[in-house]
Amino acid sequence: MRKLKNNELGRISVDEFKSTPKTPLIVVLDNIRSLNNIGSVFRTSDAFLIEKIYLCGISATPPNKDIHKTALGATESVAWEYVEDTLTLIQKLKDSKIKVLAIEQAENATKLDTFYPKKREKYAIVMGNEVKGVQQEVVNASDLCIEIPQLGTKHSLNISVTTGIVLWDLFQKMQ
Repeated sequence: MRKLKNNELGRISVDEFKSTPKTPLIVVLDNIRSLNNIGSVFRTSDAFLIEKIYLCGISATPPNKDIHKTALGATESVAWEYVEDTLTLIQKLKDSKIKVLAIEQAENATKLDTFYPKKREKYAIVMGNEVKGVQQEVVNASDLCIEIPQLGTKHSLNISVTTGIVLWDLFQKMQ
């Protein structure tokens, strides 16, 4: 078995990415403090053809060298927008008939492995702050809370890891 070289991977250009049909998923970053986490979310969103990323509250925006360090250029391919108030954005998304899924450990949360997105439905996943998680008022405004089942001693996963798991799961279920 031989590792493939980058030029053998058949990747599309940024221009081709922009004109390619997207996965009907939006990522909302609710007060993410780590620029490396933000960059990682961009890179993962590029991999799964995510429609758009919203950066909210204290979340930093491109261009930024620390975001670029982990995004590796994905800030150029994935559409993004800064919105100061996450709750205002959530209401706007819901008004546009987008289902909002807060990724959070909450009472009566739906386990990720049992959630199946509906065909022809668009979803926004809300990822919360590294320490405080998704704001409670945003959880309250969301259509559903999704939780990744965990069995170990730790209480949570890193936001970039969580985003990767959730996007992969929804992406493959939508295919």
